[in-house]
Order: sequence, then structure tokens, then C-alpha cells
Amino acid sequence: MKLKSLYPLVLAALAFGGQASARDLATVKKSGKLIVATEPTYPPFTYTQGKKVVGFEAELAELLAKQLGVKVEWKTSSFDTLLIGLGQGRYDMVIASHGITPERQKAVDFSSPHYCSGGVLVSKSGGPKTLTDMKGKKLAVQLGTTYATRARSLPGLGKIQTYPNNTDALQALMAGRTDAYLTDRFVALEARKKMGGKLQIGSLVFQEKIGIAFQKGNKTLLAGVNSALKKAQADGSYEKLSEKYFGEDIRCR
Repeated sequence: MKLKSLYPLVLAALAFGGQASARDLATVKKSGKLIVATEPTYPPFTYTQGKKVVGFEAELAELLAKQLGVKVEWKTSSFDTLLIGLGQGRYDMVIASHGITPERQKAVDFSSPHYCSGGVLVSKSGGPKTLTDMKGKKLAVQLGTTYATRARSLPGLGKIQTYPNNTDALQALMAGRTDAYLTDRFVALEARKKMGGKLQIGSLVFQEKIGIAFQKGNKTLLAGVNSALKKAQADGSYEKLSEKYFGEDIRCR
């Protein structure tokens, strides 16, 4: 609860100063590396194989870096501290499925959306599928996410339980400590695939655009990455990567 209550305050602090200077595009190119942070517990977007960060967003970051003429140096952290580290100048950008919200836009700058998604209800087979089904029941969400924020405005819920990451939230669901789990629809599909017939995916609760985060005012790096993203979407490399992980093109339409 303490971390959950501090997260909006952290965003406010980032928005009104106290930041270490970000590296601009020229500095990044001169160094030959783009320092990128993520939370690697979010398959199929970012996760680990051994010590390597992999997944759709991981490969996308490396694709964009290649177009800028540099290589990625990965940094990993828990989701709720990623934007703090960005404000402290510990890395150049964050790619971790951040939904673009007015609150976050006060603290950081976002790229053009690199995909669109939405939150869905996930439950065990025979469990709740809709918000109406969730009346008086317990809902699991990941700490510090837009899902946690939006869940507080959903009507009729009995209790909202926050967890450090998606794995913990899913484990809570499977152990019967919560009735349903609110997460990204692509993450839900991946979880259902792994769990076989034990999970069901319910209704889409909301839609959102997802962006790459940059320190406020880092205009040259933001413009460079946006240009690289636009090129990747035009030359087919984005679509190829998206098809690899999802069987479809998940860019915003």
C-alpha cells in the first residue's frame, strides 16, 4: 500500500524538477549505445531467457537502436521504479508497456504509440467474465500500472489486491486468493496458452495506447526514436516482428 500511494507523488516530483540531465540523441550516437530499461517479467513483451532480455518490446527496442546506429544496453527494474530511474538519468528510455495517460505525460514524454491494447478480466475456468460478475469479488492487479489506477474506478468490486508483478498476480488467482486478474489482453492470451484449459479470458474492460517513455524535454532522442519507429512500420520490419509474437499486426489503427 505504501508503494502504491507513493507512485503518483513520484510522477509529480518528476514533473516539477529534480531530474538529472538526460542524454540527447547526439550523445547517445557518440557513445554507440542506447541505455534501455524494462521490467522483464511481462511475457510476451519483455522477459528473460537466461540472462538475455527477450520479447516483442525487447526486439523492437533493438530494432530501433539499430536504425539509430547504436546497440542496446539493458537495465532492469521493478515496474513501479522504472520512471524514477528515468528521471534520475540512469537510462535513456523505458520500454515496458506503459499506457499513455495524462498523469504520466506530466512526468515523462512518450513516443508515438508502439502498440495498442486493453485490459481484460482473467479468471479460472467457470469464474467471473464481466464486471457485473465481479460484484463483491476480489480483483488482482499489478502495482503501479494503469490497471491498478483504473480498477479503483470500477463499480461494485469487493476488494482490489495489488501485486509486484504479473506472475505474482496470476499465482494469487490460481491459488484462489483472488477471483479474477486484470491485465493486458496479449499477456492474458499468453497466460491462457501456458495454463491450458485452466484459464478463461473475459470481457475487454478498457482500451489504451502504449508508448516508450523518455525524460521530459529530451526532444532530440524522442524525435529520433519516433522516426525509427515510423520507418520500421513503413518497411515491414515492425509487422514481421509483431506477427512473430502475436500472429497479427498490433500497431494502433
